[in-house]
Amino acid sequence: MEPSLLVVGVIGNIISVLVFASPIKTFWRIARSGSTEDFESAPYVVTLLSSSLWVYYGITKPGGLLVATVNGVGVVMEAVYVTLFLLFATPQLRAKTAVLVAALDVGFLGAVVLVTSLAVHGSLRVMVIGTICACLNVFMYGSPLAAMKTVITTKSVEYMPFFLSFFLFLNGGIWIVYAILDKDIFLGIPNGIGLILGTIQLILYLIYVNAKASKQLGDSHEEEWQHQQLINSNSEHEADEEAHI
Repeated sequence: MEPSLLVVGVIGNIISVLVFASPIKTFWRIARSGSTEDFESAPYVVTLLSSSLWVYYGITKPGGLLVATVNGVGVVMEAVYVTLFLLFATPQLRAKTAVLVAALDVGFLGAVVLVTSLAVHGSLRVMVIGTICACLNVFMYGSPLAAMKTVITTKSVEYMPFFLSFFLFLNGGIWIVYAILDKDIFLGIPNGIGLILGTIQLILYLIYVNAKASKQLGDSHEEEWQHQQLINSNSEHEADEEAHI
């Protein structure tokens, strides 16, 4: 691996881990209170799927170790988040979470691994896995768009934490550089979109940071938005990918 690619990949790993770690404060609160309150489990279940697929992509692709390592961390952290939902959610949400985990993180992931292992070979396997990962990440960008709509509608940035937006911007930027150096279109497309959305979020923050903020929903709304953002991780990545590959 070229030194420049290694350096960029290591920096990307650090930033992506910060994005994955962003919900820790809220889940600490959930563990202490013994309740998931009004938070939804779907973003974490989907991010777990995305991170798992990116690990598989990184393992399958020659020279994809750095993609696999950061998303491996994401898999562990998202698995913890999902487990806390299964422990502390209401019976109805617990059942819904269990169904999602079974369908996506077990069923869909298992099907992708099984089919690509048995029926697809060589460089075509990398292409198929990469396409699935990229499509999933692009689909997951619906959450940032919803958050930006909220900011414009309310003329308030209280629903869009600055540091999370900033780290998602950095995450998309560093991984698009990595994708260019590595000539990896599957990393480039979703993280390019993440960089664009991150830039728009920061611009919106500058526009509305001094506007009179609505305090109706308070900190809990901000935290809920924060968790939904993890689908840009690489994962969302590339978090949420971000954080996010």
